[in-house]
Amino acid sequence: MSKKIFALALSAMLLALSIPTEAQQPTKVPRIGYLAASSLSANATRMEAFRRGLLELGYVEGKNIVIEYRYADGNTDRLPALAAELVGLKVDIIVSGGPTATRPAKEATNTMPIVMAFDDDPVGNGFVASLARPGGNITGLSTLAPEINGKKLELLKEIIPRLSRVAVFGNSTRPGTAQSLKEMELAAKAFGVRLQNVDVLHPKDIESGFQAASKGRADAVLVLGSPVLNSQRTQIADFAVKNRLPVAYAQPEFMDVGGLMYYGASFTDIFRRAATYVDKILKGRKPADLPVEQPIKFELIINLKAAKHIGLTIPPNVLVRADKVIR
Repeated sequence: MSKKIFALALSAMLLALSIPTEAQQPTKVPRIGYLAASSLSANATRMEAFRRGLLELGYVEGKNIVIEYRYADGNTDRLPALAAELVGLKVDIIVSGGPTATRPAKEATNTMPIVMAFDDDPVGNGFVASLARPGGNITGLSTLAPEINGKKLELLKEIIPRLSRVAVFGNSTRPGTAQSLKEMELAAKAFGVRLQNVDVLHPKDIESGFQAASKGRADAVLVLGSPVLNSQRTQIADFAVKNRLPVAYAQPEFMDVGGLMYYGASFTDIFRRAATYVDKILKGRKPADLPVEQPIKFELIINLKAAKHIGLTIPPNVLVRADKVIR
């Protein structure tokens, strides 16, 4: 009898000792690699939206999720090394802050999941087989909306009835630029507007770009998205005032430094939604099976301070349609 009692007591003691041992087993904290072509400051608003999206899903940075940030600060030549660095860290997922960052991430790994926070044309850029069935290790969100560039020209035409020439600032090396220019040419013909293509490859090209726009008698400027242009927002907004040229931008962050107008997808909404892809992949879903989402929320932002600086009056019918007016 005493042997039986001793055996039961020993079993109970071993069980009690095993419980805290199991409880002390460390839980693996997922690590996300965030790769961006521009700078930390240029990505601040978007990263805040991404972190907010993670928080809504129960992820708290530094507690149950870790984010490894890598910024190229506008120097795209650094991206391949930064992408390789994230792969070497064996992060669970790489989130790319735009198409310029997605390409080196794709070249660095064909197995590690990659979430595109946004891309102008993920199929055309060769990142996914189709929006419905990506088919590889890349998925995410697309800002592909062919009507956007036409809408921007239409808005400029409403703001400047005499509009006949528009200088388009872009970067020929950036994926998606050629497609954007093609779509814009079609819209320009419909509005009777001539386009002047200004290739901005380096920050030093911005001043000469505005000089070329003035020499070409441009009535307005339309800035396409690129790491170089995004990282030089303040300089571009200042040159716009100096040359008294109305400018429509591809990124809403330009409004924070005195930009005149933004119309397009809501980047805060897109980056917030990128967190849902991270969550799904961490829970076992494969990028190949997660359809690429297109923008569902668009916004028009008008800066009346910028308009005043260049002596421009924004018509009431445009102002009434704005989602945000900076006064």
